[in-house]
Amino acid sequence: MKVKSLVVAGFWASVAAATFSCQQPNSAATSETSAVDTFQYEAGQFADIQLLRYRIEGFESLSLQQKKLAYCLYQAALYGRDIIYDQKYKHNIRIRHFVEAVYQGYQGERTGDEWEKFQVWSKRFWFSNGLHHHYANTKLIPTFSPDFLKQLVSNTPAALLPLHGQSAEQFVSFLTPILFDPQVDAKIVDLTEGIDNIKASANNYYEGVTQKEVEDFYQKLATPGEKEPVAYGLNSQLTKVNGRLVEQVWKVGGMYDAPISKIVYWLKQALPYAENEAQKDALAKLVAYYQSGSLKDWDIYNIAWVKDLESKLDLVNGFIEVYGDAIGKKGAFESVLSMRNEEATKRIAAIAKEAQWFERNSPIDEAHKKPDVKGISAKVITVLVQSGDAAPYSSIGINLPNSDWIREVHGSKSVSLGNIVKAYNSAGARSPALAEFAENENIVARIRKHGALAGDLHTDMHEVIGHASGRLNKGISTPSVTLKTYANTLEEARADLVALYFIMDQKLVDIGVMPSLEVAQAEYDNYILNGLIMQLSRLELGENLEEAHMRNRQLVAGWAMAMGKKDKVMEWVKRDGKTYVKVNNYEKLRVLFGQLLKEIQRIKSEGDYESARKLVETYGVKVDQGLLKEVRDRFSKLGVSPYKGFIQPKLVPIMEGSEIRDVKVEYPTDFEQQMIEYGKLYGTLK
Repeated sequence: MKVKSLVVAGFWASVAAATFSCQQPNSAATSETSAVDTFQYEAGQFADIQLLRYRIEGFESLSLQQKKLAYCLYQAALYGRDIIYDQKYKHNIRIRHFVEAVYQGYQGERTGDEWEKFQVWSKRFWFSNGLHHHYANTKLIPTFSPDFLKQLVSNTPAALLPLHGQSAEQFVSFLTPILFDPQVDAKIVDLTEGIDNIKASANNYYEGVTQKEVEDFYQKLATPGEKEPVAYGLNSQLTKVNGRLVEQVWKVGGMYDAPISKIVYWLKQALPYAENEAQKDALAKLVAYYQSGSLKDWDIYNIAWVKDLESKLDLVNGFIEVYGDAIGKKGAFESVLSMRNEEATKRIAAIAKEAQWFERNSPIDEAHKKPDVKGISAKVITVLVQSGDAAPYSSIGINLPNSDWIREVHGSKSVSLGNIVKAYNSAGARSPALAEFAENENIVARIRKHGALAGDLHTDMHEVIGHASGRLNKGISTPSVTLKTYANTLEEARADLVALYFIMDQKLVDIGVMPSLEVAQAEYDNYILNGLIMQLSRLELGENLEEAHMRNRQLVAGWAMAMGKKDKVMEWVKRDGKTYVKVNNYEKLRVLFGQLLKEIQRIKSEGDYESARKLVETYGVKVDQGLLKEVRDRFSKLGVSPYKGFIQPKLVPIMEGSEIRDVKVEYPTDFEQQMIEYGKLYGTLK
């Protein structure tokens, strides 16, 4: 599971670094946070997106062996890039090759309104890893004209175009409805209630099958009460062959053979440079999984990965998060290469150490608590590179593995992406959005003082305690089976509620990670304002919420508003034609968060689909269109981009003959150039 960056993380944070020093100062941390940071985080803006860069501090202090390991794992990460394009939409690779061909060989004028519109659309396409918006799930329809598409094709050498046996005219006829018709493959994920969500979704996880056929297929594979269930369907496309349902497994020799073989090659290259036997064992087991495609091997690898707690460098690589599948089965490829930030880890480690206390004092039913919380590892990491579903748009926290039984028996790893948060905070420090949308100056002052720490603690609690808490009732299948299309939304809501409930607890002050409960008040202000108002800036008029994290935030805030209405725990405020939201009683709001947490844990533990459906559809989906229009109008005057993402750093080997003598970090500034370079270096699918 991962924490998507809240709007507040991008707009409001006034402190650049996510460090432990603001709680327990020490000379090293104080000098780091007080030093002038001259790194250029911001790297341009287009459409609704601001481009950022992040810095890899401390890389130069790694040993040569660690740098060689990092370089090999960096290559393994980037070679999976093609997979996410193809997973998200079956025509994405061909469309991307068309865009790359135009950039490389277009012989027409590269000036004027139509060309500029093509450039903006191309960057949006790259940023979303395909034709559908990375967050809203809707198709990115070009603003340049169909006639200009013809001009682009006719003025680009045929040898560069992905014609696939077609003439240029036929290629244009193929592309035109795919790009311009709003009815053709309109949403990558369609969670609308009462329809066939598989057929309505444009992703490439299924071909020629209905939702009922998919659900029946995987229900037959699952054994109720199985103690160690694999994540059925996680690493395959389900299709029909001669009328029979068949899984096309993503593995060496199977579907996506070309990129996976490259990943395996670089994982093998990394083995001699492993820092210790535990890391070497985990990497070898990841190779074995990619070679076999067995989900049992995936679990074996994850157990080995969880046990590696000593390595400085760490790699996430695989088919992991299922948000892009309407019924939560198929894992999107992602890779995150990182190294541990030793100083910043102190805060998150202090929280992880108290995991059993948090479980014991949770407001959920006793029957749904884990009697013995196992092996929660927590750290702050410095990201070296991200690929696949993890980039260019980045989460701010990760908790893996996703398997409930592995978490319960073997534990999990929770990380906060320290340098990603730092980049978001730096870019957001000057934003005017807080002053525009906060109800009063006290809220503004509190968030400016405590917002960065509050956000860090929310992420820590969400990942370290939230996702790792609670358990299923005996005999109940995994949420993807029981809660279906609502599983992802409710899991994110559950983890958020754990964070919200405990951030208002004196315990965090007592263990030294928070100076006072005023930090919690800042987080409540942040969360409620974002869930009810701010995140609407990401929608177009007429849209409702589709993305799981956005649904979760509105569900939590909207439910609390409704349940606390009688006591005026929160209230809507109208002033000078503008809408605000105000928290009147923080303690009562905490009680409400605890009540909702108890109910959502019950729903998960019991597999109560009908209650899940009612909760999400009532509070998490519908948007007040009048408020949406107001928010968009107010935002349009601020010049603020609602989305942010990253140009990736580049690891460059310094060679002496055939030997790597050092590895240096470069920080590219041109997003288009990086996308073209990635296509040339890491393109493996046709």
